[in-house]
Amino acid sequence: MRAVIQRVSGARVTVGRETVGSIGRGILLLLGIGKGDSEKDIKYIADKILNLRIFRDDNGKMNISLLDIKGQLLVVSQFTLYGDLRKGNRPGFDKAEKPAEALVLYEKFIEYCKGYGVDVQTGRFGAMMDVKINNDGPVTFIVES
Repeated sequence: MRAVIQRVSGARVTVGRETVGSIGRGILLLLGIGKGDSEKDIKYIADKILNLRIFRDDNGKMNISLLDIKGQLLVVSQFTLYGDLRKGNRPGFDKAEKPAEALVLYEKFIEYCKGYGVDVQTGRFGAMMDVKINNDGPVTFIVES
């Protein structure tokens, strides 16, 4: 499982003209699910992201987590995180999980995060989405299980 996380002051996802997910202060999470990923990967990635101390404390240091600030989480499925760019100029996606299996893990990931009491918003799995972010910092990290 791969995740790109961005600390944001706001973000939203639209499909066509419909806003399907929108958050204020929190984390935009681009989530890629690879072949062989399991609930163990869900737990690792979710626990890491929700507890990662990337928000500024009163001294301006990154020392506070999403849970501490009661921030929001916007989860967007992103199979292209498993794009292989080593050969030629067209990415290969052999390491990305098949859509049906990835959807199950994506939904379990969302429910796991909600179990922490986090306000979780989402994009629409498999759709062509427009993601707008107000990157705070910018602060961007990559997490892999």
